[in-house]
Amino acid sequence: MEVFTHWRTWDEARAALAGPEIDLDIDVDAVGRAAEAARRWHGDQRRPTGEPYVEHLLEALEVLVSGPRVTDTAVLSAALLHDVVEDTSATLADVEAEFGPVVAELVDWVTKPPAGGAGRQAKRAARAAYLRRLRDAPRDAVLVKLADRASNVQTLDRTAPDFQRRYYAETVTYIIPLAEAHPWFADWYAAWRRSFAHLK
Repeated sequence: MEVFTHWRTWDEARAALAGPEIDLDIDVDAVGRAAEAARRWHGDQRRPTGEPYVEHLLEALEVLVSGPRVTDTAVLSAALLHDVVEDTSATLADVEAEFGPVVAELVDWVTKPPAGGAGRQAKRAARAAYLRRLRDAPRDAVLVKLADRASNVQTLDRTAPDFQRRYYAETVTYIIPLAEAHPWFADWYAAWRRSFAHLK
């Protein structure tokens, strides 16, 4: 299973995007504006495993570029911005003002709405509804979600055992079916599933 953890900073990502190994026509300056906005909005946030949150966003970008070789600026920008509405003070209006309606729509599709209640059951129900809604998402939003989840599950073994089992089951139930329409992601998630089959 290929792992996408090479870009820890935007400078590393920018050098790779502009270098000969990637060899794609990507608007690096436009993607860089999204990376800067994501860094600004997320600030000093950390992942549950302790790394700077921006590393997750750069991993999602790396997945899209190095895996299915996505070049669309809106998709790559949305990958970097996919959690700003959910996890920071940024609003969809802020995203649209800086990056336009296409990027804002993609971010909207992958943003989990707030749970309808405070209890655990309400949160789980809201999460399941969000994941089911992704079946109706446009292709580009699905690409963002698949890259987001790939970033999170590629190192699932670094998380608590109970979380590993829950997240594995959720990924198999909701995310892998989304990958079936995207050959590179279908293959990657099949390899991932084999690597983490002990979590069944």
